[in-house]
Amino acid sequence: MGEELNRNGVDSSNKSPQGGLYSFLCSKDDDFLLSSTADQVRISDIQSKVIGIYFSANWFPPCRKFTTTLVNTYEQLKKRNVDPGFEVVFVSSDEDLDSYDEYRSSMPWLSIPFSATTTKRALNLRFNVESIPCLIILLPNYYDKQDSRIENGIDVIDRYGARAYPFTKERLEELMEEEKEKRENQTLKELLTTPERDFLVSHSMPEKVISGLVWFIGFEPFEVPVASLMGETIGLYFSAQWCSPGVKFTPKLASIYHKIKQESTISDNNDSFEIVFISSDKDESSFDSHFCTMPWLALPFSDPTIKNLIKYFDVQSIPSLVILSPDGKTVTKEGRNLINLYQENAYPFTQVRIRSLEMKNDEEAENFPKLRYHFRHGHGLTLVSEGNGGGPFICCDCDEQGFGWAYQCIDCGYEVHPKCVRDVEHDFVIES
Repeated sequence: MGEELNRNGVDSSNKSPQGGLYSFLCSKDDDFLLSSTADQVRISDIQSKVIGIYFSANWFPPCRKFTTTLVNTYEQLKKRNVDPGFEVVFVSSDEDLDSYDEYRSSMPWLSIPFSATTTKRALNLRFNVESIPCLIILLPNYYDKQDSRIENGIDVIDRYGARAYPFTKERLEELMEEEKEKRENQTLKELLTTPERDFLVSHSMPEKVISGLVWFIGFEPFEVPVASLMGETIGLYFSAQWCSPGVKFTPKLASIYHKIKQESTISDNNDSFEIVFISSDKDESSFDSHFCTMPWLALPFSDPTIKNLIKYFDVQSIPSLVILSPDGKTVTKEGRNLINLYQENAYPFTQVRIRSLEMKNDEEAENFPKLRYHFRHGHGLTLVSEGNGGGPFICCDCDEQGFGWAYQCIDCGYEVHPKCVRDVEHDFVIES
């Protein structure tokens, strides 16, 4: 007889008195898990531990990337010999046994057998897994109570790693409070320096840096003390040469950078602007060739601070531009979007400045035509805003982010910045 599943996808015929994990991590035919050495492990052996149910697949790069992070956290906790302990159970979405075995060989934890298809399907249904990687963290002696599991385990591990153990609500609230306090007391020095390094690298000597604070060795870049940037508005530019949107955005940002610097000089503004390149390049030659296109500073290639900043600012995609105020506090993580919308006028990126630009845009939009025809699109484009169908979008003309006012095709979703629309005569438009 086949397994009987209830509406939650659980084997309802299995009335094991052990309940908890046992009730959904096994079937009639498979009441064990596989260790990293392919040994069979009884489910009852891990019942009292904190368990991470890890839905992943070898064929999906984000899964393989997160697996490395999870392995690091797992091994840290194993070395600490924490009580009651932490265990991970891999639930595979691989399409064949060879891929499953190859992927599992990189994992130091337990796995659902590849052949246990009903159990894997039941787990996906029980935890409503819609995308991978997905990590559900279950507290000890889990009995399907909502408050005894964490559903955003990927974010928790990415953000806190082993520090999040034992993954209780109280511990996570404690970490969030620590993070809040850290951000409130954030300084440029704490963000950009280490005990071994108190400088950034540059192609040329900044005018404000006095001789003796900067030196030049061979063909190495100048070293610029982080202390020399105190009191400036800083942009942290996360990018890489392999990222085509980053390669495309860099010259635009460079142009805006020069305009802001020029305007600060003309107005004799004490609050100047500087950018620091935070590289995700895969090798030093790629870093060098990419950095050579930039007129600003950079963290040295592969500096450990880079990973810390990516995690600290929760950078999910690149290019990304985080703006810091002259006192080192975070102004906005939407610098790239603001540059696209307002160019150099976005400076200094404060809420007051952006709100005034938004109000100006709203006033100007009152005189915009309600319908326009863009030479790259065959349908009419309707003027929309955040309040009437607009919102965040990628401009189909310049491929950059946009927000607020846009011209949108109601029929197919084609959307462009108002500044990107180049009109054609309606008589020449062929609607299809």
